[in-house]
Amino acid sequence: MSKRVFDLLFGFFALIFTLPLMVISALLVYLEDGPPVIFRQTRVGRNGRLFEIYKFRTMVKNAEQLQGQVQRRDTHGNWIYKTRDDPRVTRVGRILRRFSLDELPQLLNVLAGTMSLVGPRPELPYLVEKYESWQHKRFAILPGMTGWWQINGRSDKPMHLHTEDDLYYIQNHSMWLDMQIILRTLWVVIIGKGAY
Repeated sequence: MSKRVFDLLFGFFALIFTLPLMVISALLVYLEDGPPVIFRQTRVGRNGRLFEIYKFRTMVKNAEQLQGQVQRRDTHGNWIYKTRDDPRVTRVGRILRRFSLDELPQLLNVLAGTMSLVGPRPELPYLVEKYESWQHKRFAILPGMTGWWQINGRSDKPMHLHTEDDLYYIQNHSMWLDMQIILRTLWVVIIGKGAY
């Protein structure tokens, strides 16, 4: 079975199965902070093509304008863009992030063919502009809802190390590895490791 066929079949049934959770999540976001419920953001996909990713909004409405107030460098000089105590995250947002419910709308990206269920992390354009040449190899395949990076640290891991995880996956990907990653992702989500 090809990766695309797997994405379509699994993605369709996952969408149907999680639809009640998506409705509840959308309602909670709306009740706490009003519209918009869906957060859309430009990401870099396969072969460097830009696409719009969908998530439930977990931050205040002007979160992107406040990015400069939370990003910092670690002791090695690498940029840290996500922190556990990010003041921009709403109360409902913390719950959605804890169980990765905010990412369920990405199933629409999977069905549309801009993402895969498993693949490299979908990156932000302004971060790609800072990439070294070797890092661009991560765009050889579609980005994923989950991936090797998701089960090996999530947000606990420095951003620059995600690229190494992505390249490992690209060099070793198979349907068997995809199934392992999906199953391990479910466990990582349940225990909430690295989720913030």
